[in-house]
Amino acid sequence: MVKIGKTVIRLEKGDITEMDVDAIVNAANNHLWMGAGVAGAIKRRGGEEIEKEAVSMGPIPVGEAIVTKAGRLKAKYVIHAAVMGQDLKTSERMIREATYNSLLRADELSLRSIAFPAFGTGVGGFPFDRCAKAMLDEVRLYLTEVNNTNLEEITFVLYTDKIFKAFEKELKELEEKIKK
Repeated sequence: MVKIGKTVIRLEKGDITEMDVDAIVNAANNHLWMGAGVAGAIKRRGGEEIEKEAVSMGPIPVGEAIVTKAGRLKAKYVIHAAVMGQDLKTSERMIREATYNSLLRADELSLRSIAFPAFGTGVGGFPFDRCAKAMLDEVRLYLTEVNNTNLEEITFVLYTDKIFKAFEKELKELEEKIKK
């Protein structure tokens, strides 16, 4: 756990669809159809109406994010962050932009808590360690640049031990960077 301003950044191993937060983030493609991975899990648990609402707002530029209701999920909203295009490839830049825009959407709705998956590490095949570094650094930048965030808690919900360990290592490095 790391605190920047009033916002706590924490890690949790588990299933993002079970999170009781204001919003969970979907690692989406830019056409917003929900197939496999995190998107598929959200659609199965929350209902097809989430995908229908999302697709009606797309396509969106890669790196952008839109918000839908959360169907049967505990969360109030799903923030769909376009981490990749139709080629299902991603990059550090795309992951950073999608992270930033997800945080921005959360603040536009005055949300207090948000849960992120590890962007691009499933279908996109992006390396866990580089994802962790990009996402956590982008959160740090956002929280230090935006003075009026409503976010009190940002949770990274990581499905496997390997991804959790990569984020744990980067969060420790972030903590050291903040202390300096």
